[in-house]
Amino acid sequence: MESAAFSKYDGGNASKTGIMNSNNLSQSSRRKFLQTTALAAAAASPLFAAEEKKSTTGNSVCVFNKPLQHLSYEEQAKLVAEMGFAGIEGTVRKGGHVVPEKVKSDLPKQIKALRDNQVDMTLMTTDINNADDAINRDVLETAAGLGVKRFRMRPYKYDYSRPLPEQLKEFGGTYEKLVEYCTGLGIRPLYQNHAGAKYFGASLWDLYLLMKDLPVEQVGICFDIRHATAEGGLSWPTQFHLMRPFFGFVYCKDFLWDVEKKKPYNVPLGTGMVNYPQFFSMLKRSGYDGPISLHMEYKDHRDPALQDESIKVIREDMSSLQKLMADA
Repeated sequence: MESAAFSKYDGGNASKTGIMNSNNLSQSSRRKFLQTTALAAAAASPLFAAEEKKSTTGNSVCVFNKPLQHLSYEEQAKLVAEMGFAGIEGTVRKGGHVVPEKVKSDLPKQIKALRDNQVDMTLMTTDINNADDAINRDVLETAAGLGVKRFRMRPYKYDYSRPLPEQLKEFGGTYEKLVEYCTGLGIRPLYQNHAGAKYFGASLWDLYLLMKDLPVEQVGICFDIRHATAEGGLSWPTQFHLMRPFFGFVYCKDFLWDVEKKKPYNVPLGTGMVNYPQFFSMLKRSGYDGPISLHMEYKDHRDPALQDESIKVIREDMSSLQKLMADA
């Protein structure tokens, strides 16, 4: 349904073939084997059952597992299933629940624990923003072989001592190589918009320039409404409409401004500056039926002593999210 919604929403952009169309990509036999293995594993696994665990609005909801990393894979999987999530946005990165150096041994264990509990890794969050590093290729190949369909990229950052248009060109070349590699594996790279100086994609217009000529089934964005509001203020609906054809995931969290420190800080969902009634109404009208990730980032996830408190507030945020979505 999502691809059809894309076509209706942006006047047919989803039908573009572009330079990265899978029909004209050169792929090694190894990549073809991995892609075939990934598709077979996905079809045979409980992933599709997990994806069917939809909210009342038709969107599956997963939870960012950063605050839950003190739990074992099995403990986390049972908890996530019990809380009603379709799966996790799992960290496979430095300091993550799975570290890249151990991806071949540990990621299969984590995904097995999830699927044994009828949930899945709906999205994999990584440090990957290029296909040049061997460790990046190990992570992507392992994940694709296990049936993981999407991953969040590490953001690019500007160097203000150099011309920005020059850097845009460099980012574009690196990104296209990554997209080509991922298309061969059958895994889709998604870019999150972050708020803050030096973040490529913070304003979203530069990210649009990177993606506009590429087919939406091979690229996409984790649209973070918290960061879009912090960066765009009252203009975030313009950014929403600009990037809507590329939505592959939606991130939900909230914030307020610290006037004295002149910077935002995270707060419980629905208690901050994000206009969720307007956002979910727009999302519904646009036909988005893809996944949503709940991010709880206002408790210190690094302190194991706060694990129970993190679980408590995640439950509260999930309840708030369900109500906000149902009321849209």
